[in-house]
Amino acid sequence: MPDLHIEGTCDRRFARVKDAFAENFATRNEYGAAVAVTISGKPVLDLWAGHADKARTRPWTRDTLVNVFSTTKGLTAICAHRLADQGKLDFDAPVARYWPEFAQNGKERIPVRQLLNHRAGLPAIRHQLADDAAYDWQVMTTALAAEEPWWQPGSKHGYHALTYGWLVGEVIRRITGKSVGAYFRDELAGPLALDCHIGLDARDDDRCGQIIQSPPPPPGQMNIFQYAMDHPTSVTARTFNNPPTALKLSAVNARAWRGAEIPAANGHTTARSLARLYGALADGGQVDGVRILSPDAITRCHTEESVGTDEVLLVPTRFSTGFMLTQPHDPIGPNAHPFGHPGAGGSLGFADPDAKVGFGYTMNKMGPYILIDPRTRCLIDALYASL
Repeated sequence: MPDLHIEGTCDRRFARVKDAFAENFATRNEYGAAVAVTISGKPVLDLWAGHADKARTRPWTRDTLVNVFSTTKGLTAICAHRLADQGKLDFDAPVARYWPEFAQNGKERIPVRQLLNHRAGLPAIRHQLADDAAYDWQVMTTALAAEEPWWQPGSKHGYHALTYGWLVGEVIRRITGKSVGAYFRDELAGPLALDCHIGLDARDDDRCGQIIQSPPPPPGQMNIFQYAMDHPTSVTARTFNNPPTALKLSAVNARAWRGAEIPAANGHTTARSLARLYGALADGGQVDGVRILSPDAITRCHTEESVGTDEVLLVPTRFSTGFMLTQPHDPIGPNAHPFGHPGAGGSLGFADPDAKVGFGYTMNKMGPYILIDPRTRCLIDALYASL
């Protein structure tokens, strides 16, 4: 892309990351994107470039927001850990202590922890939901309260791709009286001055990047959506197709999706905000005098609780209480304790307490990879080569 103009700031020490960012546009079909890094809570890199729309008529600017899909799960997990830190939430208590209606169909003993580490057996709903059900909190939580687990809770794990947000979010709502979006805004986004939202106000629509269709996976790469089409009654198919809203770009780019609170999948943010939030967690749990989590809570964030073949994604995955961890076959850098979450298409936010790194990457051109996208990988490799 000969006319590429990268804007923002970059400490000279991290010039390789800027070069990798440019390489993504030149060789990996990037449309619009941003990357940001903090070290010990201080910003060292904050870059953006490209276009916010497929037609390349709107430039990506400093305050362009974009939907980050499952990167949202990390934001929701931080909310839950904050409540646990404050003694308001016990991860080992039954979900039904906070949400009595949940104790149906053999779920009375499921602990809150299993909602976050994907072991609860509730990644999908069996009966078909209306296409717009994802926008109705009551419909989704009522359906999940009535659902029977797909496996013996705790016996295995499978990615709760969409249900994670309603499950964890309803526990947060029952404890605080606030929706996840409101709690995140009041407790985290506001105090840290983050441009990060679960449930986006209509006044911010003009700042949103347009999500652009992914190409098919390359040969040899697992095509999870093709598998779902070929096995329509499988837990994988029901996880992603019921309701089908998240798979429709026409829905994801529309006001109803942006304005709803879908705490597993519809966060809208900048890379800068992801890096600042995770940067606080990488540096002892606070930044600029604002404490997010205690050191003990941060240890819990990167303690493995689920590992092995994922019942939904059908590839090996590792999770802590709410966060995706570095994978042996798909690592998040070279260190042992990074935690955060990738999102469908390529976005990523993570903290690395060993290197005191906070990282955020957002983009609008979807990629076909299940975990870490090659564009993200290129940036991570360049980052750690610079340290």
